[in-house]
Amino acid sequence: MITLLIGIGILGLIGLWIISMYNGLITMRNRVDEAWSDIDVQTKRRYDLIPNLVNTVKGYAAHESGVFQKVTEARAAAMRATNPHDKLAAENMLSSTLKSLFAVAEAYPDLKANENFAKLQDELSDTENKIQASRRFYNGNVRDFNTKLQVFPTNFIANLFSFTAREFFEVETEAEKQAPAVQF
Repeated sequence: MITLLIGIGILGLIGLWIISMYNGLITMRNRVDEAWSDIDVQTKRRYDLIPNLVNTVKGYAAHESGVFQKVTEARAAAMRATNPHDKLAAENMLSSTLKSLFAVAEAYPDLKANENFAKLQDELSDTENKIQASRRFYNGNVRDFNTKLQVFPTNFIANLFSFTAREFFEVETEAEKQAPAVQF
């Protein structure tokens, strides 16, 4: 009888341990999902600013239609992307086209002095900073989740319940890995 009670107690402890590990993995997975949602919120804010920025620049540089078309296409592609890999590629393309838009703006002193353009540029810059913070937050959560999936003994529970590692949101292009050149 005592052996039976000890056996039931041990099985109960093992069951509680499995439940605890499973719940911990669920919590971490939800944090990763929340962090991804933060990236979505900030990128949507950027997507909303871009048409206003393009229209402002168009008023001064109407003959630069190729740049406007590329920005519009890159924005649309970024809005369609759903997973981290596709989203990163689309965001890198959008950042590149926005840089070309700002390069066009540099050639028009009246545009640079335009209050609306300056305000939009500041808002976009602020949004870019928030996107970077969201990416760091996401990557930190992904790191913690992936580590938890790989360490003993949690890896057994993770495999048992088919938890899979998440992808980091990383810079892909060599141009983005290099520090920008600043000239005075």
